Formats: sequence, structure tokens, C-alpha cells
Amino acid sequence: MTTVNDPGIVDEVTDLYLQYEEALSNNNLEVMDKLFWDTPEVVRFGVTENLYGSDEIRNFRASRPNPKIEREISNLKVVTFGKDTATVTLEFRRLINGVERFGRQSQTWYRFTNGWKIVSAHVSLLPV
Repeated sequence: MTTVNDPGIVDEVTDLYLQYEEALSNNNLEVMDKLFWDTPEVVRFGVTENLYGSDEIRNFRASRPNPKIEREISNLKVVTFGKDTATVTLEFRRLINGVERFGRQSQTWYRFTNGWKIVSAHVSLLPV
């Protein structure tokens, strides 16, 4: 039977997610790249883009017109399945061109031999 929400693993993935959030806020491309699975199979669906593979994700981040993402997160939930799989979901609030916007984010994490990596991610904004 798979253990759901082992406290130690929840803490481990939560800490990694918070590292990701800090890297996102400061446009630390090196940390974001390190936390994403480096493979053509990784997927990131963004607000305006569908990115397939680590090269597309990396290129998108490097050319983002507003590289610093300042936002408030809420309802952060980390759910783990066994020792090697986790999901992270959250809601966020941020100003975009002076307009308050609300959105949500989800990530699937998997523990490989070289550590936890985001294997799939999705970010979307709620309608205004």
C-alpha cells in the first residue's frame, strides 16, 4: 500500500518548492533549471505558452520580458505518494500592468536518483 503524505517527504518537497518560488521571484534561471527535469519529456503549460522539453522551457525563461515574478501565494498544498512522487498546488495573486490578477499553479514532482525534479507544470490566470 502506498503511503500518502509521509510528513518527512512532505517537508522535503515543500522546502524544494519554496526554493523554486524564491528562484522565480528573483529570476534565478540556474535554480529553476536545476529543479526541472532536464529532458524533452518535461512539460510546462503557462499562461500564454505551451512548452515541451527543457530547451523550450529554458529559452522561454531567458527571453521573458518581465523576468521577475512577484506574487503572493496561498493555499499551498503538497501531497506525496510513496517516497518518489508528489504534487504541489497553490493559488497566487499578483499585479500585471497594475491590474490585480489571481491564478493557480500545479506541479508534479518525481524523485530520481539525482534528486527531486518537476516533471510537469501548469500555470493559469483566472478570468478578470
